[in-house]
Amino acid sequence: MSKTYLGRPGHRHGEPRRVGVLLANLGTPARPDAPALRAYLRQFLSDPRVIETTRWLWWPILNLVILPFRAPKSAAAYREVWSEAGSPLLVNCNKQLEALRQEFAAAPYAIELGMSYGEPSIPSALRRLHASGCNHLLVLPLYPQYAASTVGSVFDAVAAEICRWRQVPQLRFIAGYSQRAAYAETLAGSIRAHHAEHGKPQLTVFSFHGIQLAALTAGDPYHCECHRTARAAAAAAGLGDGEWMVAFQSRFGREPWLQPYAIELMAQLPGQGITDIQVVCPAFSSDCLETLEEIVGENQEEFKRHGGEHFSYIPALNDSPASSPT
Repeated sequence: MSKTYLGRPGHRHGEPRRVGVLLANLGTPARPDAPALRAYLRQFLSDPRVIETTRWLWWPILNLVILPFRAPKSAAAYREVWSEAGSPLLVNCNKQLEALRQEFAAAPYAIELGMSYGEPSIPSALRRLHASGCNHLLVLPLYPQYAASTVGSVFDAVAAEICRWRQVPQLRFIAGYSQRAAYAETLAGSIRAHHAEHGKPQLTVFSFHGIQLAALTAGDPYHCECHRTARAAAAAAGLGDGEWMVAFQSRFGREPWLQPYAIELMAQLPGQGITDIQVVCPAFSSDCLETLEEIVGENQEEFKRHGGEHFSYIPALNDSPASSPT
């Protein structure tokens, strides 16, 4: 059976350069309820970039153990941060999308948003760019630090879609932007502004999403990029030795992840005489469940339960001016 590639009716050779920009992020469930979370988590946790294990072994664990118990729990967490506008991640990503569209309104660019899991999907976003006549493609995963489980997954989805096209576009894929000086300075600016408004704390915690320790030992550069980000931003924000530290959050499963774990750190700091902290989450370009429910909710509660007095969260860059790495 012959294979049919996606063409574009009405295409004319010699068309002018038109750039399609794909902003990519993790994704979100359609609704904050158990059925929607089951569908979302099934897609997310079926990605071999996320769970690197034997498929036949993982399938019964996922479908018979994890989804029945985790979906209702995750749905309850999403309800804590869900607004009338919807999921915070999607709301903030759409604001970023519109800000970029306005900024480049006069340029021959088409800009779309695609998610690795859920909607709008990466394939659907790419097909919209294809239909609009884009012959150059810039893919920007909204993850400052590279990890195979995030940026690598975006690449897989982009490649899987484009291999179905008759005309492969000129492609540029940005596999992380943590080394850009403008990113570190913008992050530092948000820290300085928060300190100016709320006072400088005893400690500023840079909390990054964790990954399994096995990924680090296999060669994933994420751990190094996180520490490099924290060092650069801390220096630009004027933080000295002992005024900041790095932690990792969102551990899933029983395997060891990057440490120290943020939730454990929250319990330890008050006993060390540190009762006034601020937390920034540089791995998240948009505020989402992991920042609003996990950090502002769970981690703050843990910190204060063990004697912490002042806890403040420094918001993600979201759609703030100069937040785009492009």
